[in-house]
Amino acid sequence: MKTIVVIGGSKGIGKAIVETFLDTHKIINISRSSPEETHPNLTHMGCDILKDELPDITIVDALVYCPGSINLKPFARLSLEDFREDFEINLIGAVKAVQKYLDPLKKAESPSILLFSTVASKLGMPYHASIAAAKSGVEGLVKSLGAELAPTIRINAIAPTVTDTQLASKLLRNEKMIDNIKERHPLKKFLNPKEVAEMAQFLLSEKATSISGQIFEMDYGIVTFKI
Repeated sequence: MKTIVVIGGSKGIGKAIVETFLDTHKIINISRSSPEETHPNLTHMGCDILKDELPDITIVDALVYCPGSINLKPFARLSLEDFREDFEINLIGAVKAVQKYLDPLKKAESPSILLFSTVASKLGMPYHASIAAAKSGVEGLVKSLGAELAPTIRINAIAPTVTDTQLASKLLRNEKMIDNIKERHPLKKFLNPKEVAEMAQFLLSEKATSISGQIFEMDYGIVTFKI
C-alpha cells in the first residue's frame, strides 16, 4: 500500500483528496487541525506549515500540498504584508514541503507531487493581484521542478476556479452570489471539492505516468471560452 502525504488535508479540497484515497492508500495528513474522520489508513500529524518544522517521514510515494488563500482586495488596499503572506502560504510552504520530502520521494516507485494554482494566474481578474502573483510562482515552480526532477519524480498542479469550500465561502454566501458565479462560467457551474479530488487521483496514479510539469485548469470554461 502506497503512502500519500497530504499537507492541509483536514478541510476543503485537501479533505476531499484524503477521502478519495483512504480505502486504497496510507494517508498521512499534516495540518493545524485534525480531520473529522478516523480511518485505519489515516494518520494525522499536527503542524503549522509556516511556523513549524515538518515531521520526518521515511516513506513518501506522493506529496500533495493543499494550503492556499483567497485574499481579494483592490491593489491600492493590498499591503506588502498581504503579498508576503500569500507568497508564504502558497509558494514558500510548497517549497518547504517538497524540499523536506524530496529524499524519500526519490526512493519511491513512480513518485509524484501535486500542487495547486488558480485560474487567476491565466485569467486577469480585478482584486486578484496578490493571489495571482503567488500562484504564478507555483506554476513556475512546477515547470522548473518537472524538468529538474525528471525522470524520477513527476510534478503537476491543478488550477481550480471557484470551489465550494470554506475558503471560498465569502464568494458563495447567498443565492444571488452563487447565481452570479455560475453565470460567469460558460458551462454555468463551479467546482465542488470531489471533482478536484478525482483529478488529483488521476494525476497521482499510474495512468498519468506520461504527465509532468503541467498545469491543469479546472475552469468550467472561464479561462478558455468567450461566449
